[in-house]
Amino acid sequence: MASVDLRDNNLLGISWVDSGWVPILNPGNVLDYFSERSNPFYDRTCNNEVVKMQRLTLEHLNQMVGVEYILLHAQEPILYIIRKQQRQSPTQVIPLSDYYIIAGVVYQAPDLGTVIGSRVLSAVHGVQSAFDEAMSYCRYHPSKGYWWHFKDQEERDAKAKPKSKKKEEPSSLFQRQRVDTLLLDLRSKFPPTFYQPKPGEKPIPVEVKQEPPVELVKQEEREPATKTSAPAPPSSKPPPEKRARLQ
Repeated sequence: MASVDLRDNNLLGISWVDSGWVPILNPGNVLDYFSERSNPFYDRTCNNEVVKMQRLTLEHLNQMVGVEYILLHAQEPILYIIRKQQRQSPTQVIPLSDYYIIAGVVYQAPDLGTVIGSRVLSAVHGVQSAFDEAMSYCRYHPSKGYWWHFKDQEERDAKAKPKSKKKEEPSSLFQRQRVDTLLLDLRSKFPPTFYQPKPGEKPIPVEVKQEPPVELVKQEEREPATKTSAPAPPSSKPPPEKRARLQ
């Protein structure tokens, strides 16, 4: 059984059903089903409630004045239409609203103004969506003006044009030598600290030999050159005497 908020006067968005009545619904008891107290569409101040409390037949409704419910149309076993009307006299009534029961579920039929308003709103929403989508494909450039840019057209053009593979030009000898020189220069400046014998094995640290600074090497090269370039000092000792050779 559906629970609804009775403070909401707009009943077009709700429905009501009592599953216990659904298998036994027929034109003879459909008004009793509609007059259940839990039904939010039923007005308990109507003439039907007075006839029910006095245990009279529905024919007495024609002799009363006020709000009443009648079975307007029945299409067993699926569809029943009930009308709420204001009776002015035995021959004059004013329709207030209609309710239809489909497979035991009760709905309120919308009035003509609500139907027209809903259709107009749906049409305006569709037109607005079409304009928004059209504007998304519109492009403008001061030199070209306006044009349409469709995604489908790009795909068609891409399929129509054959894909040309760019030929890769081989490198020259100068380029290869220059790259090798740069790689060797970087290797000498930043020697590797680890190397991996095989993929997946643990890297092994490399012993890096620290070379002496360039200034120290140049200074060591200058010192022996200065020592060798200086002339030896003259000796003050006289030359040895020649002795007679014995025969």
